[in-house]
Amino acid sequence: MKVLVTGATGKVGQVFLSRLFADEEFKGATARALCHNRLLETTDRLEVIQGSISDRSLVAKALRDVTHVLHLATCKETPENVMDVTVKGLFWLLEECHASSTFEQFVLIGGDAGMGHFFYPHPAPVTESQERSAYPGCYALSKVLEEVMLEQYYLQYDLNGCCLRAPWIMEKDDFKYTLSFGDDVFGGPIWKDLVSEDDARRYQETQTIPVMLDPEGKPVQRNFVHVEDLVSAILSAIGNPKARQELFNVCMDEPVHYGEVAAYLEETRNLPQVEVKTPYHSTWLDNAKAKFLLDWKPEYDLKRLIDESWDYQRPPDDPRKIWYPG
Repeated sequence: MKVLVTGATGKVGQVFLSRLFADEEFKGATARALCHNRLLETTDRLEVIQGSISDRSLVAKALRDVTHVLHLATCKETPENVMDVTVKGLFWLLEECHASSTFEQFVLIGGDAGMGHFFYPHPAPVTESQERSAYPGCYALSKVLEEVMLEQYYLQYDLNGCCLRAPWIMEKDDFKYTLSFGDDVFGGPIWKDLVSEDDARRYQETQTIPVMLDPEGKPVQRNFVHVEDLVSAILSAIGNPKARQELFNVCMDEPVHYGEVAAYLEETRNLPQVEVKTPYHSTWLDNAKAKFLLDWKPEYDLKRLIDESWDYQRPPDDPRKIWYPG
């Protein structure tokens, strides 16, 4: 087995490679990382190629002798790059895969942005059969286009692939910083923009936890997945015949309830809380299909997600850095 990994320097790619090489089930596997701006160190099991995924000749070189592809490379709200990476790049990958004599399986990491996550009301759990609905912006649109393109290659060429649709992926102290009223907030909402400047400063100083409220004044429930659980699902899908041409929601068993987050942090760490009205809605991704077909289950629940994030001590050589906007 030789796995081509795009986006290999990101949080998912690095954890995947580490666990792939440590897993006895994949002890003979090697990997090739297709990197763009950042690079990994080569080893006896890891080869590194640098360049743009929008370059067909480079993609052809990267896919030489490859049996499996894990496609992680993506763009957030960067309109000048998003089509080159998520449309042209995926197209060249799929074109080379269906023409390859060694290719066996394509694994795409999708996102719940393609379902609109908390931008739209979802009156029932979101399953894999629900119609896609991108929220405004180029990133969500790109996640819809990726899934649709892969499915068309199933129809056109009977390509063996699967898509693991993930919500917001957490690692280390990520979750803690999703709740910051400061400039160090990770992702959205940007809490300081939803309150006055004075309140934002005070909430940041007191480590106040925001409770996101929907338009009806109820705490929002939002889906997350820890990177270790997502990688477990990837390893369960690779080479698995039950994954063939399937779409899976891969997430925590229950979405994160912002009211429960605040209550737990008040109980365990004596942190204050404040309700923040937003236009966002609750969503519940249903992960039953992945659990049933892939024999996978998430290990992270709400308390573990919170405790590990707040207890994490970041070493000096690993500063928090956001590699993409949005």
